[in-house]
Amino acid sequence: MEANARRKKILDMISTSETPLSASLLANKLGVSRQIIVGDIALLRAHGNEIIATARGYITPKISQYLGKIACQHMPKDTVQELYTIVDLGATILDVTVEHDVYGEITGNLNLQSRRDVDVFLEKVKTSDAKLLSELTSGVHLHTIACRDESHFKEICKDLKNAGYLFCE
Repeated sequence: MEANARRKKILDMISTSETPLSASLLANKLGVSRQIIVGDIALLRAHGNEIIATARGYITPKISQYLGKIACQHMPKDTVQELYTIVDLGATILDVTVEHDVYGEITGNLNLQSRRDVDVFLEKVKTSDAKLLSELTSGVHLHTIACRDESHFKEICKDLKNAGYLFCE
């Protein structure tokens, strides 16, 4: 398959998939190496295609949803309940962002849609001996969340505030 046709196929596969697609899965389906897929993704992004890399694979944003940003602060031990609160209400946690003194804004893509996604993410953090981004900023962080509409977003904010996770100065 010619490179441009392969890139079009990659974009079609990612944008029509309901779940993230890994570079390895794409490589197997298209009969190329994982590194070829990574390079193709880079070129697709350079040409203006919005492709998000998550821990589970590549996705494209679904723009039919309301996107909102929330500021949270809590201890690392409360992360699981904060994330469960959001996904249990039917929203998707797209990312986490912190403001670092040296590096400025640091964003990590999450794409968490269920408790299982949250559990897999936190297990990966634990087994890789990594730190949560929020640990760099005394627990203060932002999430971009995809909701059905603005009232859904406000409901999530209310529940996070009641749980003590919403950052309020």
